[in-house]
Amino acid sequence: MSSGSKSLRSVGIDIGSTTTHLAFSRLTLGLVEGKYKFEVVGRDITYLSDISLTPFTEGYNIDTERLSSILFEAYRDAGCSPDEIDTGAIIITGEAAKKHNAEKIINLFAGRLGKFVCATAGPNYEAVLAAHGSGAVEESERSGTTIMNVDVGGGTSKIAVVRKGEVVDTAAISVGARPIVLDDSGRVVQIEETAEQIAKARGIHLALKEPLSEADQRKIATTLANCLYEAMGRGQLSELTEHLMITPPLSYRGKIDKVAFSGGVSEYIYGYTDRSFGDLGRVLGEEIRKLDLGSPLSEPVERIRATVIGVSQYTLQVSGNTTFVSSPDLLPLRNLPVVSVSPNFSNTLSEGAIEDAIKEALQRHDLAEGDGEFALAFRRPVINNPSYGVMKALAKAVISVLENQVKRGRTLVLVFEADIGMGIGRVIVEEVEPSCNLVSVDEILLQDFNFIDIGKPTPGEAFIPVVVKSLVFPSKP
Repeated sequence: MSSGSKSLRSVGIDIGSTTTHLAFSRLTLGLVEGKYKFEVVGRDITYLSDISLTPFTEGYNIDTERLSSILFEAYRDAGCSPDEIDTGAIIITGEAAKKHNAEKIINLFAGRLGKFVCATAGPNYEAVLAAHGSGAVEESERSGTTIMNVDVGGGTSKIAVVRKGEVVDTAAISVGARPIVLDDSGRVVQIEETAEQIAKARGIHLALKEPLSEADQRKIATTLANCLYEAMGRGQLSELTEHLMITPPLSYRGKIDKVAFSGGVSEYIYGYTDRSFGDLGRVLGEEIRKLDLGSPLSEPVERIRATVIGVSQYTLQVSGNTTFVSSPDLLPLRNLPVVSVSPNFSNTLSEGAIEDAIKEALQRHDLAEGDGEFALAFRRPVINNPSYGVMKALAKAVISVLENQVKRGRTLVLVFEADIGMGIGRVIVEEVEPSCNLVSVDEILLQDFNFIDIGKPTPGEAFIPVVVKSLVFPSKP
C-alpha cells in the first residue's frame, strides 16, 4: 500500500424492526493531492453476517441481551474482535427506532463494539438511506434517470424518488411484513395497529391466540399492497391509505423511469426466497409483484442489505481563519450529524426562503430541533461578499427555526463553504440572539451522511480542525 493511502476495517450494523444484520468491510482511502483529505477509492465487503430476527421483549422493547449475542457472534464469525475495528456505523431503523430503549442500546453498543457513529433513522431519513444503500442513487446518477426506490421492511415501506443522483422526494407508509406475527400452528401471537385497521376494513376476525386462515392472510396482504400502490402512484389516496401514511404523500409529479424494491420483502418480490418468518412477508411480496407499476421494474444492487457497510473516518479538513466561537468551552464537539441546507443564495434571498430550506432539511433527516445537537451545513456556494441584508436574513432565519435549540442551551453549529463564518456569527450574537451558544466555521465542504468532530483551535491560530466521517454504501461491482 502506498504512503498516500490508508486501509480501514469497518462494519455497518443495521438493527431493523424485523431483522438485524452486519456487513464487515475493508475500505481503502486515497490521499487527495495537495490536501490532507482522504477519499474512499476501494471498498471490499469481507463478511456478511446471517440475517437474524431482531429480538424484542414481551413489552416490545429491544432485548439487549439477545441482541448482544447476535452482534458478538457475528464478530466471531467474521474473525475479528471489536478492538480490531477502526470505524463503523450503527443504524436503528423502522419500528425498532421507536422502542423506549433504542437510544440506550445504540449508545451501549457504540461503546463496546468499536469507534462508531450512531443514528436512529426516522422514516424520511430511512428512505434516503435505503436509496443510497440499494444503489438507486448511484444508478440514477450514472444513467441520468429518475428511479423510485421502495424499501419494504417489517413495519413500514419507505419511498424515495431519485432524480439524476439526488433524492428529491420521500414518503413512508405503514405497509410491511409484520403487522401480524403467527406461531408455527398459524395462531396469532402479535397484532399491530395496521393489521387491526385492515381487518376492520375487510371484515376479518383477528384475535390473539386464534388461528388466521391463509385466505384471510392473503386478503390483508392484498390490501397492504394496494395501499402501497396508491402511495407510489402519487394520485388520490383512499381513506385507508391516508390512515396508513406516516409522512405526507409524495409531491413529485415528474416521470419515473424505473422502480426498484429493497428491504426484506424485496427478497420475495424478486423471487430469491420463499422462506416464512411467521409473518406476511411472502404473500405481501407476491401481491406487490402483481401490481402494474407503470414503470419498468429494476433490480437494485442490494435488496435486504440496502444499508451502510461502514464509515470512512480519516478525512481531516481545516476551517478558514474567519470562524466564530461564542465561548471556547463549547469545543470540542464529537459525532455531530450533518444536515445539509441548499437554498439558492443571492443578494435578494429572503428570510422566509432560508427558513423553508432549513425546515425541509431537518424534515429530511427526521430531526426535531431542540432534541439534540447537529451541524447545519450550507452546501451551495455563497457569494463571496454577501450583502448585510442577506447575512441578517440568514441569522434571523437560523434563530427563528432553531428557537428550541437556543432555549435549551444547546450549541448551534453552522458550517459554510465560503469564508463568512465570522460575519454570520457576529450578526447572530451581536444583533439577533446574544445568549446563543454558537460555533460558526467556514471553508469546510460537507454533505448529508457526514458526521463531524470539531476540535479546539490551535493556540494562537484561528483555524479549527474538523474531522469528517462519511457513511459508506455498497457500490455496483
